Amino acid sequence: MAIVTADKLVDPRPVLIVTGLVQEARIAAGPGMFVICSSSDPRQLRALLATLDSTTFRGVISFGVAGGLDPALKSGDVVVATEVLAGDTRWLAGLSLSDELITSVALRRRRVVRGGLAGVEQLVAARACKAALRLETGAAAVDMESHIAAGYAAEEGLPFAALRVISDPAGRALPALARNAIKPNGEIDLGKVLRGVARNPLTLRSLVSTGIDFNRALKSLRGCRGFLLSGEGLVTADI
Repeated sequence: MAIVTADKLVDPRPVLIVTGLVQEARIAAGPGMFVICSSSDPRQLRALLATLDSTTFRGVISFGVAGGLDPALKSGDVVVATEVLAGDTRWLAGLSLSDELITSVALRRRRVVRGGLAGVEQLVAARACKAALRLETGAAAVDMESHIAAGYAAEEGLPFAALRVISDPAGRALPALARNAIKPNGEIDLGKVLRGVARNPLTLRSLVSTGIDFNRALKSLRGCRGFLLSGEGLVTADI
């Protein structure tokens, strides 16, 4: 039942927040949020969504980090989705940041752009693969959750939005060791990383650069949490 205030109705249902990593989930967690984490596993995300009762949510937001496709974007830059593309399917995002929120984020020295997100089933790590996906889709960034979240929202008739922060820019390849060190619960397996560095010390430099980018992205993501609270502007996603 909606709560009546002096000037409007307030929907008390939480917003479903879809993340890929436990760090993203921790940032998103809070009152009014129902957060799920896929551990960067599309099959696991679909299985999680299948267990949920969509009528208990007032909207769906994909929230987390992403790989850069637009060469102009750097780690920490914010992409608010105008659409999500996967194969031949396109979902229009139904929420954009208000001017007030954009100003707030910009004051924290974060660049905010509106653009498309490409959804993929496997990590896009190589620079050449990012460039090819950019040419094919025109998307600003790529992730492994937004297309699944958008499809779920469209199927269930729920409003949808997505905000993603660039972690690995278009010009930086994601090291194999980094992308293979995600545990099933979404955490980073530091032991696996250290063993990999011990076997091949030459990977250390690229891992350090990747870690710096990732930490910068998470810091930026924390500053964007107000986006999750702006659900008054949610409208139903469209295909």
